[in-house]
Amino acid sequence: MNRARASLARIAAIARKELHHLQRDRLTGGMVAGVPLMMTLLFGYAINQDVRHLRAGVADLSGSQRARWLVADAQASQVIDVVADAASVQELERKLVAGEISVGIAIPADFDRRRVDGDRPGAQLLVDGGDPVVLAAVRGLMALPLERRAGAPVREAPPRAFELRAYYNPERRSPVHIVPALCGVILTLTLVLFTAVAIVRERERGNLELLITTPVQTPELMVGKIAPYVAIGYLQVTLILLFGRFLFDVPIEGSLVSLYVATGSFVAAALTLGLLISTVAQTQFQAFQMAFVSFLPQILLSGFMFPFDGMPAPARWLAEVLPLTHFLRIVRGIVLRGASLADVLPEVEALLIFFSIAFALAVLRFRKRLD
Repeated sequence: MNRARASLARIAAIARKELHHLQRDRLTGGMVAGVPLMMTLLFGYAINQDVRHLRAGVADLSGSQRARWLVADAQASQVIDVVADAASVQELERKLVAGEISVGIAIPADFDRRRVDGDRPGAQLLVDGGDPVVLAAVRGLMALPLERRAGAPVREAPPRAFELRAYYNPERRSPVHIVPALCGVILTLTLVLFTAVAIVRERERGNLELLITTPVQTPELMVGKIAPYVAIGYLQVTLILLFGRFLFDVPIEGSLVSLYVATGSFVAAALTLGLLISTVAQTQFQAFQMAFVSFLPQILLSGFMFPFDGMPAPARWLAEVLPLTHFLRIVRGIVLRGASLADVLPEVEALLIFFSIAFALAVLRFRKRLD
């Protein structure tokens, strides 16, 4: 009994010591409540598999009142929001390639004749079928009826208002949608984690003592820290694309040169995010924690797992700040839709802005000193 009591006393002493350590470690203490709160808000509020308000464009070649009513009926379903007009089907397709819209409504010049004859659907739905969830949501619009032609028997089903034309992934294979996006997810996980511990590791090992006696400036130190990981990032992208092409038959529709040029902006943004974390964290364990916390909202809000347009507006605003959101648009646009570098230039610019701000903050926060 005495031995058991002594053992329990030692266990209690160690537990009290660990509790005091957690009280002093504000970051870990904050994660105790912060992570459950963040995950609950993200999954309960921001994540929505019931896709609504997809960006749509309309090419109305008939100009009739009935055609406008059809578009109004489609919007009333809340599946789409018309955000663009187009003069032709070709212009709708260009907007799909550029990622400006997810759905196009093409109304032919003979729409009124189709409505009267009732032998063909009245219009076409052009859908970015790269995401099977979006394609499934748009299929609901095909249930909208076209007017029954005069004299048709009552038992005859009314003709459909739309026929559907899926682009980029007509077979609805999940790897086509997932594998290109893994380029961004894996780079976010590895590059942020690698660089998040970079400065902290130097501090813990005492190597900052050597830097104090050298003429190395803070920006030079930061650039030198991230330079080796740029090559690692490109190597990982190449491996993922090769595996996707030869193991899962994922097509690469666009230019690899454009993809690699645009990838550079994302690699830079991810590395500077890790550097910024390393200037805040005091230990490598804290750096791991902060990298993990930064990874969760990116993977959930970027459109990797859940359709971006299905999220509420505040969640989309937050997602626009995250580098992964922009890179997924880049890689899916070039690889799946054959987008050019000019098509994804706004996303590249957003990543360069993030890189500039994060790098400036990292330089300002870093102090080349032992304390």
